[in-house]
Amino acid sequence: MRRALISWSVAFALLIGAFAITVVALNSTLYSAGGFVGTYLDALARQDATTARTMPGVVAAEDLSAELLTDDALPGLSAVELADDRSGSDGVHTVSYSYDLDGTEASSDFRVVQTGAFLGLFPTWAFETSPLATAAVTVLHDERFRVNGQQLSNADATDEAGNPAVSASYLVFAPGVYDFDHSSTFLTADAVTVPVTEPGSVTAVQVNVQANPAFVKQVDTELRDYLDECATQQVLLPTGCPFGKTFDNRVDSTPEWSMADYPRVEIVPGSETGTWLMPESGAAAHLRVDIRSLFDGTVTEYDKDIDFDVSYSITIEAADELYIQEISQ
Repeated sequence: MRRALISWSVAFALLIGAFAITVVALNSTLYSAGGFVGTYLDALARQDATTARTMPGVVAAEDLSAELLTDDALPGLSAVELADDRSGSDGVHTVSYSYDLDGTEASSDFRVVQTGAFLGLFPTWAFETSPLATAAVTVLHDERFRVNGQQLSNADATDEAGNPAVSASYLVFAPGVYDFDHSSTFLTADAVTVPVTEPGSVTAVQVNVQANPAFVKQVDTELRDYLDECATQQVLLPTGCPFGKTFDNRVDSTPEWSMADYPRVEIVPGSETGTWLMPESGAAAHLRVDIRSLFDGTVTEYDKDIDFDVSYSITIEAADELYIQEISQ
């Protein structure tokens, strides 16, 4: 009986010791301030926005867009390692992590605070400063843009007075790297890569949307077709066309038009978002017609190029169709 009691006592003591060692080990890793932040960073690395967003202390301001707090918008994060865990006199832990962000080594500091203890043994934590950051995005010449391939729009952006604005602010997870660009049927914008490493930071981003080659080609094609159609009109002043010719003497044959030189097409942004311009460009139409002199009745052939200038305003309609309108000279 005594031997059995001793054996049970030793086993119980070993069990208590093992439990104590386990508690200490868990409190220094998983349930530590560093372990708490590590869980958040692991969620970002796994592109698990739901887990990252619902962690204690991850606060999303109601006046900022949360459209980028999604799995698809999460950037690549790897090689995450705990670098330091410093406890301040106020009880706030500053946890430092290093990581690889899109091929670049970087680091971030996170402020966390203990909120209690699970079962009285395992500390619970929350971010004292939310790890979210803000990207203030300005889109030039259009409202649409992409972030890490996710399509967004500033169409509903307003300023403090409620007026339409070209800029809007979006919450993003920190750390992260975000590629801002634009790609649509007729427009493009070079990618702007923005690394965000500091929680609570505000980063200004400008997406400069410009006409792409397809836009220029489409306008050039439509303009050439239009001018060619004008040249089929056998009158001196083709209706609705940018070229024509008048004479003081009498026309003695049917006018024959042809295009000698088409205008060079260039597309630049207009003064208002969504409008585009083709600046004034020179062209020439060729006219061949016989002219009879009212003075002596002689007939001479007019066979010359007639120079003219054109410029157009262009609007991209909802179905990616172009509305082209000539600007009066």
